Amino acid sequence: MISIIVPLYNEEKTILNLLAQLSRLSGSHEILLADGGSADRTMELARDALPQNARLLTVSRGRAAQSNAAAREALGDTFFFLHADSQIAPDTLSHIEKAVSGGALWGCLKLRFDERRPSTAACAYLSNLRVRLRGIAFGDQGIFITRDLFLKENGFPELPLMEDYEFSLRLGRQKIFPVQLSCPIVTSARRFREYGRLRTMFLMWRLRRLYRNGCDIERIAACYRQIR
Repeated sequence: MISIIVPLYNEEKTILNLLAQLSRLSGSHEILLADGGSADRTMELARDALPQNARLLTVSRGRAAQSNAAAREALGDTFFFLHADSQIAPDTLSHIEKAVSGGALWGCLKLRFDERRPSTAACAYLSNLRVRLRGIAFGDQGIFITRDLFLKENGFPELPLMEDYEFSLRLGRQKIFPVQLSCPIVTSARRFREYGRLRTMFLMWRLRRLYRNGCDIERIAACYRQIR
C-alpha cells in the first residue's frame, strides 16, 4: 500500500481540488493530510470533503516536520509526498508501485508547470535534468520512497526549507540515487506569475548556491519568504 502524505498550511484555495483528484486515484492507498496550524478554512473544508481512506492530522508547522509526523502515522510500504497545489494523473500510483517492485528505493515524477511559457518550461526541464544528472529531487516533483529507507534516514531533516535538497544530498553520498518516472506531475507556477519568472528562477538558483556554500539556513529562509 502507498501512503500519500500532503503537508498543509492555509490551503483553502487548493484543498478541494486536491481532495477531488486524490479521490480519483486507483490502487491501494491511504491519504494523510498533515496540517501545520492553518489560520484559514483549510481544516473546515477538508473535513467536509475528506475521502474515506483519508486522515486529517494536526501537527507542528514546517513542511519537513509535517511530513515526518505523518510518516510516523502511515501504514504503507511506500510513502508518496505531494504538495497541495500539485496535480497528478489517476494512474500515478500504479507507476510508483511498478518502479518500487522493480527495485527503485526512491524517486519522483516528471515536473511540468500549469502554464506554457518558455521560461517556466525551461525551469521544468532543468529540474528534471537535475534529477537525472545530479540525483537531486525537490518536493514539487512528487517524491516517493520506500518506508524502510525513509525511516532508516530518520525522515527529512527538519530545516525551515531545503529539506528535500539536503535529503537528496544525503542519499547521494550513499550512492542511492532517485528514479524519475515518465508520468507527469503538474505544479502551480504561481510564484513565477506573482514575482516574475526570471527573478524567481535566479533567486532559487542563488538560494541553492548559498546553501551549498554553508550559509546560515535562517538567512536563506528569510530570502525565500520573499517569493513564498
